[in-house]
Order: sequence, then structure tokens, then C-alpha cells
Amino acid sequence: MRNIVKNFANLIFLLLIIPVFLLYRIIKFFTKSEKTFHGFSQLVSLFPGTLGEYVRKSFYYLALKKCSLDCCISFGVIITDSESEINSGVYIGTYCTLGKVSIGQDTLLGSNVDIINGANQHYIERIDIPIREQGGEFPKVYIGEDCWIGNGSLIMENIEKKCVIGAKSVVTKPIEAYSIAMGHPARIVKKRLDV
Repeated sequence: MRNIVKNFANLIFLLLIIPVFLLYRIIKFFTKSEKTFHGFSQLVSLFPGTLGEYVRKSFYYLALKKCSLDCCISFGVIITDSESEINSGVYIGTYCTLGKVSIGQDTLLGSNVDIINGANQHYIERIDIPIREQGGEFPKVYIGEDCWIGNGSLIMENIEKKCVIGAKSVVTKPIEAYSIAMGHPARIVKKRLDV
């Protein structure tokens, strides 16, 4: 019965969000700017409670490269790239900021987790040109299935499946599958297979 109610709510909110999505597409068509996506991401981040969760996942279902309707995207979450992917069973805590990312099935992100696209987002080699004009690299960050990323973590590299990342950790290097990592920078302290 609960699944029937959830599916019905998903359908209702998908229908309700279509005008917002169409407005987003029209503005994006005329502006040819990714900033349009940023603005709508900020807008949908502001709806509180359970209704807000339905608003966000319905909008992202239509606007992202991939977004399951079986996920939870909490209040204050901002996604900055429409190429992002959110799989089923994903939970994203409050006030997370996500760059270009692919989040595997059943992964949990605590509150205030930031995922940015690597250490080379901004080139800094030239001092005669402002940093903002030097370009950069924005590779997609991959987070495997069934991971748990603790509150306040900063993720800059890929995390393979079934990892646990301690709260306030800063991931600057790829993390192998089944690892428990923590710290600044994050280091593997144990393997989940050894527990």
C-alpha cells in the first residue's frame, strides 16, 4: 500500500512540475547558459518538508541526465550540473552541493556534503591572466553503490562501491571499494571486508 501511495505522489508531482520544467527549458533555449540550471536548482532547493522532496526529485527526474524517483533529495540541496546522475535508493542530506556527479544505488550522503569536480577546476599557472579566465577541468565524480558519506565531507575524487567516508573528511584521491576512510586528506583506515 505504501508503494502505491508513493507512486501516486510521484505521478502527481511530476505533472505539477512540468510547467516549471518547460519554463526552465524555454529560458535555457534562449539564454544557451548552464546558469539557467543553477537558478532552477536553487529555486527547487527552497521547498521545505516532504513536499519539497517530491518537488526536487520530480524536477531532477526531468532535468538531470538521470534521476530516480526512488530517492530523497533534502532541503537546501543544490546540484550545479545537469549531467549528474542519481540512482534509486539514494539519500542526499540537507544543504549538500553537488557538482557533476554520478551517485550509485543506495548511497547515503549526510548533510553539508560537497562534491566538486577534482583539484583542477581552475587552472592557476599564469599570473598575467585572472584565474577565472584560465579555464579548468570538470570531470564527473563517481560514487559507487551502497556508500555512506558522513556529514560535512568534501569529495573531489571517485569513491568505489560499499565505502564509508568519515564525517568532515576531504577525499583528494580515489578510494578503493569496501574501504573505510577518514581524515583531511582522507586515508583508508580499514577495509569493510575485515570487520
